[in-house]
Amino acid sequence: AEDVKQWGHVEIDTRFAVKTLVPGFGEGHCHLIEGSMWSAVYVGYYDRRGPDGKLWSGLKTIDSVIERLAKAQALMGESGKPLLAWGFDPIFFGDARLSAGELDRVSPTRPIVVLHASVHLMNVNSAMLDLAEITGGDEIEGVPLDADGKPTGELQEFAAMLPVYRVIGQGLSIAASENLDSIWNFGRIAQLAGVTTATDLVNDLSEAGNKNLRQVAADPDYPVRLIPAYAPQRSGENNARRVLDAIGSSTDKLRFGLVKLIVDGSIQGFTARLRWPGYFNGSPNGLWLIPPAQLEELIKTFHCAGLQLHIHTNGDEATEVTLNALERVLDQYPRHDHRHTLQHCQMADAAQFRRMARLGLCVNLFANHIYYWGDAHYTKTMGPDRANRMDAGGSAIRHGVPVAFHSDAPITPLNPLFTAWCAMQRETAGGRILGESERITLDQALHAITLGAAYTLKLDHQIGSLEIGKFADFAVLEEDPLSIDPTRLKDIRVWGTVVAGQVFEAPGQD
Repeated sequence: AEDVKQWGHVEIDTRFAVKTLVPGFGEGHCHLIEGSMWSAVYVGYYDRRGPDGKLWSGLKTIDSVIERLAKAQALMGESGKPLLAWGFDPIFFGDARLSAGELDRVSPTRPIVVLHASVHLMNVNSAMLDLAEITGGDEIEGVPLDADGKPTGELQEFAAMLPVYRVIGQGLSIAASENLDSIWNFGRIAQLAGVTTATDLVNDLSEAGNKNLRQVAADPDYPVRLIPAYAPQRSGENNARRVLDAIGSSTDKLRFGLVKLIVDGSIQGFTARLRWPGYFNGSPNGLWLIPPAQLEELIKTFHCAGLQLHIHTNGDEATEVTLNALERVLDQYPRHDHRHTLQHCQMADAAQFRRMARLGLCVNLFANHIYYWGDAHYTKTMGPDRANRMDAGGSAIRHGVPVAFHSDAPITPLNPLFTAWCAMQRETAGGRILGESERITLDQALHAITLGAAYTLKLDHQIGSLEIGKFADFAVLEEDPLSIDPTRLKDIRVWGTVVAGQVFEAPGQD
């Protein structure tokens, strides 16, 4: 209360008298699909809490995954609807695979789809392979075949998964803005985490989706400011005009103007593109989701339209190819304060960070990976040496690159305090410290999830700090993060948020 008296006469809401108000957290890389996943069955390795507060226990064996799917299938009765599940990650199960044959144990007749935690892969059963007409003979990249030349049931990346999405429609679809319930569920999840501004970093900007977003954002009871990013790979149209037209309908709680490009895949899914020496366990290199020969022209299209690009590059080869393309475009078409941002960028090294700084780029690192997949990266994907420099927040800051950290929800839970803790402590789920030299300070971690995130979104003039002229968006915390043991940062309870003058108290609070 004493801190705010510097602003003159103020009235203190008695609910906040013993709370700590901090700038509302910004989540610069997450997805509205976090709000739609909960209509499907969760089969992830780690415990996860849904928008209704229910805790779903993590599943530690393939058999437990099959058991949960079987229980869900039994509850569906005689309906022929597909059984949809999400959160699965085979990297935790050694050599065991969730093949079409394994899923046929749940049902040989009901179509079954299990989306991976990365959202870059899925497993389906034989009934879904038949329904989607996936035979393995059509030369679609990302359809592995077994010894008999038949699809294994694993589908890698969007081109391979597209026939399944055509069958199941909006179920598990990234196009969550076309479902009002998904948007509202997402808002509740963001509120519980203290997030007041969040992205939907893959969006078609469809007419129906934009209409829903405008409707929800106009409701004073919606608890978060939304920033959808147009993904031309999803829409199939490299159409800058679609984004420019949408900007005209932006409001204080709904901002258009970002463009998302996805260059490679997922490290834990072995579809990210790596430089030598490749994957530690000898897996073949990953997939190009945008062929390098096409990337420069795609970047130029949106850069020259004055739009801001957010570019997914997980592997260091993908980062290098993207930096080369950006450098050529910026040399030919210089633009002040563009703030193009590399997203994930997990394997970037010091030389690449120096290039980012020179080119005026930002980076948004996937710090949660250190906790959730750090042990697997150490032993399977990257090996000890490279795992210790993954998501190198310390290097990014030392080389002068504006930095934020993110959850990529629903890939990992939306929780900026936990994400900041990951970047600061760099501790895996198994207790290993990955790259102590890449740790950052508490002040740097808190900056990254507030003003740092705002900067990467080009909204630092309106959000990210508490000062005159900015939106009064707050996260209301039960403890002061600056006065506790920093190792407890992830354990601070969020009481609620304040957005546009509206108080949003988290359910179950005193």
